[in-house]
Amino acid sequence: MSGGGSDMLPVRYTLQDYPAQPNPQHQPQQPLKRHHTARYYAHRVRESFTNRVIKVLCTIFLSVLLLVGIVLFILWLSLRPHRPRFHIADFTVPGLAQPSGFENALVSFNVTDRNSNQHIGIYYDSVVGSIFYQDQQIGSAPLMDPFFQEPKTTTIMYGTFTGATLTVNSNRWKEFMDARQQGTVVFRLEITSVIRFKVTTWDSKRHKMHVNCDAAVGQDGSILPGWKNKKCPVYFS
Repeated sequence: MSGGGSDMLPVRYTLQDYPAQPNPQHQPQQPLKRHHTARYYAHRVRESFTNRVIKVLCTIFLSVLLLVGIVLFILWLSLRPHRPRFHIADFTVPGLAQPSGFENALVSFNVTDRNSNQHIGIYYDSVVGSIFYQDQQIGSAPLMDPFFQEPKTTTIMYGTFTGATLTVNSNRWKEFMDARQQGTVVFRLEITSVIRFKVTTWDSKRHKMHVNCDAAVGQDGSILPGWKNKKCPVYFS
């Protein structure tokens, strides 16, 4: 040492010269092991068993509900009423082929009525037939007495309009003859009926049914082949 100074050089330390000290705040904590009692495990077993029972009951209930729905749907399809099917089988105006046909004017027809239901019968409380030409009624009369139609059966409805039941004057007959010269005279037969459907011991409410059958006759007054056995539209009101 000289001049009161020191011969020792100053030493500087950096962070790398000191070992890193662990931070207690960032040390991972070991998970604590829980010790459950026998009562806890018994509760878990009961809870699991209850959930399984509920699932089984829900599955059974939904399966039964689905089965009942399918059965009811099948019954509905088999018991759902279908409207009767009508076809015009014959229609004649024989006086058209005669020079003096107006004096003995007559219209006759024949219609088939098919009940296609498998297990449903039909009550006909009333049956009325009407003849139209160019939307003008020229005749009307009751066709049949009340009757019951069994399932899967066909009924023939026929009628004849003449005299008081056929309101045709000379002017109207002239219209028939003018159309006859063209080769075709078109008429419309309307059958109106009040019906009820019968399913075993149950009867439905009354429905008013309308059947419209178009029929064209030739110069001889007979129905033309293209119109024979033609299906007639049916609607209810």
